[in-house]
Amino acid sequence: MKEIILDTETTGLSIKDDHRILEIACIETENLIPTKKVFYKLINPDRSISPDAIKVHGYTNELLKNKQKFSDIAKEFLDFISGKKLIIHNAPFDISFINHELKKINLEEINSKKNIIDSLELARSKFPGSSNSLDNLCKKFNIDLSKRTKHNALLDCELLRQVYINLVGEKEPSLQFKQDDNKQKFHGNLKKKYSKKIIKPSETEINFHTDFLKNEVKKNFF
Repeated sequence: MKEIILDTETTGLSIKDDHRILEIACIETENLIPTKKVFYKLINPDRSISPDAIKVHGYTNELLKNKQKFSDIAKEFLDFISGKKLIIHNAPFDISFINHELKKINLEEINSKKNIIDSLELARSKFPGSSNSLDNLCKKFNIDLSKRTKHNALLDCELLRQVYINLVGEKEPSLQFKQDDNKQKFHGNLKKKYSKKIIKPSETEINFHTDFLKNEVKKNFF
């Protein structure tokens, strides 16, 4: 089963206040290696964005007013994630917003208990008592955060992919392959350079060596 690293940005924090999705990103991976298939949309949320949310992601109603609405991209989104495992940081938040949007357009909601991995829950089980925000996990695993001046769904998906690899104890597969290749080349070169051929001395060389040793003994002890 392929994986989907998923993230959203929203107009606010609560679906009870009818806050909506304004950005959604999905990176498809296979064994956590990107397949180069990406789903990314900026969305007209059809409502005002809270000032606090704008501080987090920087998106304004003016910027999004000519973008598609969720109803316009819903089918494409559902087709993209169909039959794949979803990896989401704080999955209940994102899934609740996605289902809120699907409910508005009378589409079947996503089963929150099927093929969904919550990386926040996994991080809490590994690092209890500490803050396990995406920022803090990136710092813990020495993942470059220099581009994350604002929250951005697509960038956060790639950061989450790297965080998740560390959480499950996997090294970057592509790097591992390179290391294995280098090991094979190294050992191959050693085999070529190292020789087990034994060269026996000639009878003349043995006699010369024997005479040499006798002379050295006489010098040192007589």
